[in-house]
Amino acid sequence: MQIGVLALQGAFIEHEQMLSKLGISSFEIRQKSDLDRNFDGLIIPGGESTVQGKLMHELEMFDRIKEMIDNGLPVFGTCAGLLLLAKEIENDDRLHLATMDITAVRNAYGRQLGSFYTEDEFKGIGKIPMTFIRAPFIKSVHGDAEILAEVDGKIVAAKQNNQLVTAFHPELNDDLSIHKYFIDMINNIS
Repeated sequence: MQIGVLALQGAFIEHEQMLSKLGISSFEIRQKSDLDRNFDGLIIPGGESTVQGKLMHELEMFDRIKEMIDNGLPVFGTCAGLLLLAKEIENDDRLHLATMDITAVRNAYGRQLGSFYTEDEFKGIGKIPMTFIRAPFIKSVHGDAEILAEVDGKIVAAKQNNQLVTAFHPELNDDLSIHKYFIDMINNIS
């Protein structure tokens, strides 16, 4: 198995390290030609969604990535990745890939000082560590989207067919369960 990690900006190295701990090969997607490689899933890391969206357009990767996801490529978006996949962002008129039936709220927990750590339930896994950094949350899910985790009444993880999103950063903890969940998801889709 091979996972492509979008490496334009954000916490991509940490995702690569988590995959490595699971024995999963990964490579960095930095330019359009990287999308020609064979890979089984894509991770869109946390960081700045506006910067990542802008760079995907400038590097002529945007349409190809959207098409690949629409055609079933499994994708896992964390924090900014969640915003890039959301079909609607309540407090931002920019739409990015817009492939997932969720409405997100950008910087919902405030600025950097609004960052926090907690442990809460994740459907099918149990209690896991969750690190939130200037995180969004999901205001609502519709269509085939399914809620996987909530913290204080706010949706912080969801799944829809080949897509998985978390408002928190599982790559910033030692717990491998969310990355394993994504790998299992890919195996079940294949």
